[in-house]
Amino acid sequence: MRTRNLVLALILGFASIAIAARADDYPSHPIRLIVPFAAGGAADAVGRIVGKRIGEALGQTVVVENRTGGNGMIGAEVVSHAAPDGYTLLLGQSGPISINPGIYKKLAYDPEKDFAPISMTSAYPYVVVVNPSLGVKTLAELVALAKRDPGKLNYGTTGVGSSNHLVTELFDERAGIKMTHIPYRGTSLAVADLLAGQVQVVFSDPVSALAHVNAGTLIALAVTSKDRSPVAPDVPTIAESGYPGFDAVAWHGIMAPARTPPPIVARLNAEIVKALRDTDTIKLIQAQAIEPVGNSPEAFASFIKQDIAKWKDVAAQAKVEVSN
Repeated sequence: MRTRNLVLALILGFASIAIAARADDYPSHPIRLIVPFAAGGAADAVGRIVGKRIGEALGQTVVVENRTGGNGMIGAEVVSHAAPDGYTLLLGQSGPISINPGIYKKLAYDPEKDFAPISMTSAYPYVVVVNPSLGVKTLAELVALAKRDPGKLNYGTTGVGSSNHLVTELFDERAGIKMTHIPYRGTSLAVADLLAGQVQVVFSDPVSALAHVNAGTLIALAVTSKDRSPVAPDVPTIAESGYPGFDAVAWHGIMAPARTPPPIVARLNAEIVKALRDTDTIKLIQAQAIEPVGNSPEAFASFIKQDIAKWKDVAAQAKVEVSN
């Protein structure tokens, strides 16, 4: 037994030395950044912007790989099983990390145990938009209309269990109203039907909604963040419209597999935060109607823990469940 324990200790010791050595010369070859959504979307844009900047800083190419499917679960699972050496990273997002644990009975990964959060890169609120033909210009008027005819107003989302589905359900609960959910296969389809009057409300990402708001074809009633959004400064928050404390945002962030050496996490965090403070990077991200963030691994991990708990409660209250 003593010999066995000695051998085990030696193996663990050599493994620690090998990890430390890899951390010292990190990175020595290209890094793979898994984006669990299709090319061309907000997550993909953020991944490519941030990936390019940290690649330049580290002296290695960051290769963005889109691994789509399963509400982001396929890409997240790939990274959760990858070697914890800093060469496979995830562009995490609120859907697969914060929301999926509350709506799926089984996940192939544990968002809190299988990843090492590095830094939140960006966040954005949803914009509550309506068709002008609805005849409401404020959130209070929308709520009053919904209360007069429970279930009559239809709201469009990007699908059952999607981020904007849960955000809308959270608002319904806080406002004491009930609107009817109409799921679509993407924001553009939901907004198209909103423009056509087929649905009356959409909690949309800013980039999909604001062009129509600026053109006068949609009316923005509120944003879902606790503070007004720099991309829509004239639009009030839900919190200041009569629902104090309301705060719900979609986010992106860089994550590594659990057990990635702390020196590698620290190095990546430093370069990501530095990139997100750069004026050119800020402009590129803001052009997507998204705000750059940049925080510590500890702050990011704490946020994820709270976000998971919040959306689990919302999903349970609204009885939202998706079959695997």
